[in-house]
Amino acid sequence: MKRKTFSLFAASLLLISGIFCYTIFFSYQPSEEVSDFPVPKKAELIEANRHARTYNWAPASEENGIPFGYKIVLKVNGWEEQEREGASVIYTKGDKQVDVISQTQLLILRDME
Repeated sequence: MKRKTFSLFAASLLLISGIFCYTIFFSYQPSEEVSDFPVPKKAELIEANRHARTYNWAPASEENGIPFGYKIVLKVNGWEEQEREGASVIYTKGDKQVDVISQTQLLILRDME
């Protein structure tokens, strides 16, 4: 009985972990326009210019910043948080820098090159 319970628990944990990883890592795509910085697939581009792109994205928040899952994706992709000032956070990867501004339902990515 204990073996069956443990097997069921392990299988459930594996399934939940798999779903978590899938939703986290496959929900983002690199943006060629902003130094290959990962962008949420569900984010809707609402404004773009030479140096910045503004997205409508419900999980973005000025008070809480970007979601924890997005931070994990950035870390896994080699982006390191450097500076934080209010809603603005600078991320670097090698010689690339991106300013991420998270406001209520808005995500602004500015290429700092």
